[in-house]
Amino acid sequence: MSGSVNKVILIGNLGRDPEVRRLNSGDSVVSFSVATTDSWRDKATGERKERTEWHNVVIYNENLGKIAEQYCKKGSKIYLEGQLQTREYTDRDGNQRKTTEVVLQRFRGELTLLDSRGARSEAPEERGDTPESAGNFGRSSPMEAEKRPGRVAEMIDDDIPF
Repeated sequence: MSGSVNKVILIGNLGRDPEVRRLNSGDSVVSFSVATTDSWRDKATGERKERTEWHNVVIYNENLGKIAEQYCKKGSKIYLEGQLQTREYTDRDGNQRKTTEVVLQRFRGELTLLDSRGARSEAPEERGDTPESAGNFGRSSPMEAEKRPGRVAEMIDDDIPF
């Protein structure tokens, strides 16, 4: 095979609030952890089992970083696409360490909030939101912000040439 693919797709919950740091260049870097959980029924005992994996996520994309910083909180459900990257560093005790992270690069990556506004601590009515606006919260793409759940019929155009 002449090429290769390095793509990670995760749907999970934030394990901590996003942390924002600044590089020497002034660019922001947002980092947080995401938990994904597999569940299954044990064939031998019939009991329900779970396994949670933790993933460190780093966002170098300024726009996606702003979305994460403003709207993501511990426990938020998100969808993200990025790449796996392993880096080496020296810890405070002088030991060499390696870490593997899911990285959303400056011009690549995707982040979509899966929680609706109604799932937040405040009720939508308390913020002045309508049920229609609650569905287009925190989308990473302006095109996705235009879509509203339950309104597919309104978006269909009879003049489509195919």
